[in-house]
Amino acid sequence: MAYYVGVDLGATNLRAVVGDDRAEIIARAETSTPRQSGIAITEAVLSVVREACSSVDIQPNAAVAAGVASVGPLDLAEGVIDGPANIPGVGRVPLVGPLQELLNTDRIYLHNDTAAGVIGERFHSERNPDDMAYVTISSGLGAGVCVDGHVLAGWDGNAGEVGHMVVDPDGAMRCGCGRRGHWEAYCSGNNIPEYAQYLAETTDKPTEMPVDSPDFSAVDVFEAHGSDPLADHVVDRIADWNVIGFTNLANAFAPLVVRVGGAVALNNPEVILDPVRERLEETTFVNVPDVQLTDMGDDVVVKGSLASAITGGTGERPT
Repeated sequence: MAYYVGVDLGATNLRAVVGDDRAEIIARAETSTPRQSGIAITEAVLSVVREACSSVDIQPNAAVAAGVASVGPLDLAEGVIDGPANIPGVGRVPLVGPLQELLNTDRIYLHNDTAAGVIGERFHSERNPDDMAYVTISSGLGAGVCVDGHVLAGWDGNAGEVGHMVVDPDGAMRCGCGRRGHWEAYCSGNNIPEYAQYLAETTDKPTEMPVDSPDFSAVDVFEAHGSDPLADHVVDRIADWNVIGFTNLANAFAPLVVRVGGAVALNNPEVILDPVRERLEETTFVNVPDVQLTDMGDDVVVKGSLASAITGGTGERPT
């Protein structure tokens, strides 16, 4: 049996799987993503790959190939992450070279995590759609885009960074990348607490939420929605920004289908996706895409990285 490895390196969690040539996952390992340094992240990636392989009693060098899905920005030429915005201060994170050594293969395919998401969605769909996108709303926010059957990567692997499109020209909120007005600055899990704090200071909405607590999180906002005036206002404003973001995505790439994942969307689909579905027809100039939650849950990206390993980086199933 041929074995393949898939890796999903997110800002919060790190997963590795081992699968067969039918993309069936036979082993997995998971840990939290280190935040101390780039080398610590590299070592954690190698560790979870070893652990996943060990759990099915195979050596890492038995793997034919590996797909790696990662937060960005990427430097594909060097095979590294180049200063991830949502893991500040870690600098460059080597990925491809160390995995080549561990697995003893040159077949390491590195993608932005959302590009791996769209690869996974296409590989596991019934008809491998040629024009679609995968959007993640999680710690960060981004998209993988497929146009005319080609998953867009860009010369350096960073196509699809729609979370860094400007949705607010006034730039009230600062993104994790340091720039202002980005979609991610308002709607990602990492930035929703700061946005709620900003609205608490600039509006007259009363609240019982612990907005001044260092442990205040996006979870608090969504749990208070429906019973707290400030939480309701925050969620309404998040909906406004999401409609702008999805509208820009639809007008730029004309996808027929948009699948959405990430913890913020998966845990709050009604308040995240329903406003988008209801309002896109009013805001979109081209075709209105079918926007649906992914049916692969948290596994969509790691399944995409595994599909990439099997298909040589494309996600195209053999005909």
